[in-house]
Amino acid sequence: MLQSESAILINAKTGEVLFEKNSAAHMYPASITKIITGIIAIEEGNLDDIVTVSENARNVIGTRVYLLEGEEVPLKRLVQGLLISSGNDAGTAIAEHLDGSEEAFSERMNRFVREQIGVYNTTFTNPHGLFHRDHKTTAADMAKITQYAMKNGKFREIVGTNEMEWIGEGWETTIYNHHQLIRQYEGVTGVKNGFVSLAGFTLVTSAEQGDMELIAVTLKAYTSEGSYTDTSNLLDYGFENYTTNVIPKGTIYEDELGKIYRLTEPVKFTTKKDEEFAKEFTDGGILKVYDINENKILKETIEPGELTKRKNKVGVSLLAQEPMPKSNFHKYIYISILLAIVSVVVYFKKRK
Repeated sequence: MLQSESAILINAKTGEVLFEKNSAAHMYPASITKIITGIIAIEEGNLDDIVTVSENARNVIGTRVYLLEGEEVPLKRLVQGLLISSGNDAGTAIAEHLDGSEEAFSERMNRFVREQIGVYNTTFTNPHGLFHRDHKTTAADMAKITQYAMKNGKFREIVGTNEMEWIGEGWETTIYNHHQLIRQYEGVTGVKNGFVSLAGFTLVTSAEQGDMELIAVTLKAYTSEGSYTDTSNLLDYGFENYTTNVIPKGTIYEDELGKIYRLTEPVKFTTKKDEEFAKEFTDGGILKVYDINENKILKETIEPGELTKRKNKVGVSLLAQEPMPKSNFHKYIYISILLAIVSVVVYFKKRK
């Protein structure tokens, strides 16, 4: 039984939910907020930019990397301080650099999670997670946000860093990743922990073992130990009971009418370990996978009308030769007749 009030476990490769507890409930995220601040800085900022630290950033409360007013720091270093050592001052400096203020950056955060990631139950009011009554998210939204962020190689590298040398004007030290499971659980690759009193202990974790990559989110545990225990139990459950199946790109199917289709992208789906499943391919290029009880377990299905518009996503391309459209057929006949006439004229001119 989980101690955290809200939790979710998903397959990071497919997004399928393997376990959830109150995952749609609005909760205070605390410092796991920094996941979205970090990915925005990486994707929409220039990591080589030099950021001048403001008085406001210097004086932010909570966990810091001890930036000094007027200090000039590369944006990449601020992202590292934000995600590895949970620097609230780094978060404020990033926000002010990109948008001039925390308020303006918060608008970017909310726009980004809706438009780029597709989550709608989250509202951010600051870049670091300090308490605000309107600063809320859900476990389900944080899992999707993390799934998105972990596809970025630079983000993945930073949140998976165990330790690094920090040399700043106000602080020279070795910083260690605040996420303890990076050092304690096999395969953990990130990402962020958090705490403020009204949020309790929050934790977002990614881990990879074999063909499975999992993301676990736990919100509002009453002790730090409780959040880590809950997360370890969720990861154990996922790795011990589930596997990711892949139908490779290029796999060819034939429908009931004899038309041939080829997958343009690999299709991934989750099953319980050793669970048998069956695949069905029907007219129009619809691929389905069922378990032994005939429950559909494949998340993506391709509808006939989606073959073209989904060609860059999971889909199929038609290999069989289709009948030529009527309008093109008439053009073909017309051109063929003209070519034949020209050939006859040329032939008789040569005879003369």
